[in-house]
Amino acid sequence: MTTFTRIAALLPVIALACVVPVATAAVATTAATSITAADPHVARTGRSEVRPDGAVYFAYPGVGFAVAFDGTRAAMAVEASSDNSYFDVIVDGGAARKVHLAKGAQTLVLAEGLAAGPHRVEVVNRSETWLGKATLQRFDTDGAWLPAPALPQRKLLIMGDSVTCGEAIDRVPGAKKEASWWDARASYGMLLAQDLQAQVQLVCAGGRGLVRTWDNHTDQLNLPDYYQLAIADQQQPVKWDQRLYQPDLIISAIGTNDFNVGIPEREHYVSTYVQLVRTLLADHPKAKIVLTEGAMLKEQRKAALLDYIAETVRRVGDPRVQAVPSTTYPGDRQDAHPTREQNAAMARDLAPQMRKIMGW
Repeated sequence: MTTFTRIAALLPVIALACVVPVATAAVATTAATSITAADPHVARTGRSEVRPDGAVYFAYPGVGFAVAFDGTRAAMAVEASSDNSYFDVIVDGGAARKVHLAKGAQTLVLAEGLAAGPHRVEVVNRSETWLGKATLQRFDTDGAWLPAPALPQRKLLIMGDSVTCGEAIDRVPGAKKEASWWDARASYGMLLAQDLQAQVQLVCAGGRGLVRTWDNHTDQLNLPDYYQLAIADQQQPVKWDQRLYQPDLIISAIGTNDFNVGIPEREHYVSTYVQLVRTLLADHPKAKIVLTEGAMLKEQRKAALLDYIAETVRRVGDPRVQAVPSTTYPGDRQDAHPTREQNAAMARDLAPQMRKIMGW
């Protein structure tokens, strides 16, 4: 199945592309024109916290919301913790519009002047946690809300670092890196989910590793820590209830930052990974787990991490866990993170292997 020629054409479409378009025959409800972000008319993907007032607090890249309505206009009320958050807005499956959030509360018009009738709007968080967090309070329309768009039955959980978060995909030649360059929808993880027709959670944090950060800190949140969180904020973390999302497939692409300052001690690294994998197996008893080294390492450091991963799989000794090597994609002269095209290639590399593992 040569889906990636299709993916190239679909990049403007959200990896919630998985979201099924609303049929024109859908029956409108008699609900009020405003609904909270946690309302059943809203399809949500990714990790978040539902507040008592129905607002939804989130920070991981790729967190998405989809609504359908019969009307001509839609808007949302949202509050951002910083000036560094960006969303993608997609109307009726068209080209994405990048929206910059100002710090504080605001109302964003998602669509207006549409032909009267049924429409679908999708919103996806482009940014990662350290850039900014957001609270979506409500959606508004001048018409009536239709049933929430259906989500795919298949579910992925992809854990990693800045590569998984989509850092620098929207780089501008000759410019200094800025927050608008993150693009979760064009990341390998969301492209892979789109190809596999699955939902996806991106649980990732730039600069973090399994046992230490890129600059050798062990007292900050690393993967075993932020795997447990809905909001991976060092000062005000919000715990995630693993029962809320049971993935069919978990991919762990971690290690680049652990190896940034040298090769970490083998026993500590492997034993930490073994403990994390056993936690994953216990939390998600039906999931298959794939460990990979990611796209950025090469030579001795890549070889060492592959050895550590192989030893982790051997010690865990569960048929649900296996290693899948990654191709190295070195970014470009401007930035070491994989480019847009390289993220697409990474997803292309993984897709047939994941299909074989899952029988999809």
